[in-house]
Amino acid sequence: MVEYSPAHLLFGSGLKKMTERIQIPFVDLQAQYKTIAKEINAAIQGVLDRSDYVLGEEVGLFEEDFAKFIGTTQAIGVGSGLDALELALRAYGIGPGDEVITAANTYIATVLAIIAAGARPVLVDMDPSTYNISPNAIEAAITPRTRGIMPVHLYGQPADMEPILAIARKNKIIVIEDAAQAHGAMYANRRAGTWGHAAAFSFYPGKNLGAYGDGGAVTTNDPAIAEKIRQLRNYGQRVKYEHVVAGTNSRLDTIQAAILRVKLRHLDVWNAARQRHAAAYNALLAGGPYVLPRVAAQRTHIFHLYVIETDNRRHAQEFLSARGIATGIHYPIPIHMQEACKDLGYRYGEFPATEAAANRILSLPMYPELTEEQLKYVASSLLESSAKSSTSTIRETTS
Repeated sequence: MVEYSPAHLLFGSGLKKMTERIQIPFVDLQAQYKTIAKEINAAIQGVLDRSDYVLGEEVGLFEEDFAKFIGTTQAIGVGSGLDALELALRAYGIGPGDEVITAANTYIATVLAIIAAGARPVLVDMDPSTYNISPNAIEAAITPRTRGIMPVHLYGQPADMEPILAIARKNKIIVIEDAAQAHGAMYANRRAGTWGHAAAFSFYPGKNLGAYGDGGAVTTNDPAIAEKIRQLRNYGQRVKYEHVVAGTNSRLDTIQAAILRVKLRHLDVWNAARQRHAAAYNALLAGGPYVLPRVAAQRTHIFHLYVIETDNRRHAQEFLSARGIATGIHYPIPIHMQEACKDLGYRYGEFPATEAAANRILSLPMYPELTEEQLKYVASSLLESSAKSSTSTIRETTS
């Protein structure tokens, strides 16, 4: 195993000269496809040969495979991660007049699902050590109208589920996990997606388990809830033309299910590669002026995103972009500051940990196919950007 250090990073192991142009995308879906192209093409061809394009054979097979992988008895494929969240809420009867507590620092789909179900999102702050929702903040936000808690397993690290579930049991509240970034992550030796009453997954192409288009799934151990979601996703039908509930059209596409079945077989290996890359980044950036990801006790982080904090994000992004390195920010505008959510009535200053992180977080390239050379190039460029930023600051203060 290669031992990393800043000195080794900058000077050793045949790293390409910095004058050479290297392009490192934030996510490289083509690189992944090339490793499994024959399997993917055969799976798609199978669907074309059968021509069972809507709720075809591969959908049921993928649902069985995914439920087994996660560790639940049920998995229901739907059209997107947003739909998975909304349909789970609706299946549990959460709607108008109800409140659902969730994180202020999530992707907006979490909140849009609550709104779509007719309930009110109640936002709370994060634990700054993990970026996950704070159990203490959840308990303080409970009111007589609280019907649900939607913890988000952000960046690939599960939320602290044991205290969250204790709060839920005490108050007789439904827990629906937003596991859109946590395919295969573990908490206390159980997969994310097995802890709540139900969980929602997204198969957006950039996810650890991503389709070649939109897709999602709900996992649960409740067969009655699973049946409700199957009805809701398919126009509210119990059988064809017999509509028992006002449903919608949110069916996982059969071709996407076939693709996901292939990719699921590789997911544990890909997640392990992400963990190795995160460890390499940690070693290469150790001692630098950055806050690096921290993995909490009982958690297995699968690094959907590798997120650091820096005091000079704009400079770092511009410097890395000039070196051909793509980065991201997840997320630059907290939910309570989004124009679409202004009717929730929150104001700047209500969630200090979330707001502070939003100004500092920076996501570095992360995907299984990253090479050792690419990791070194990203880290060395980031360290150099910091050194140049510091030099510039010194010159400004002494001039």
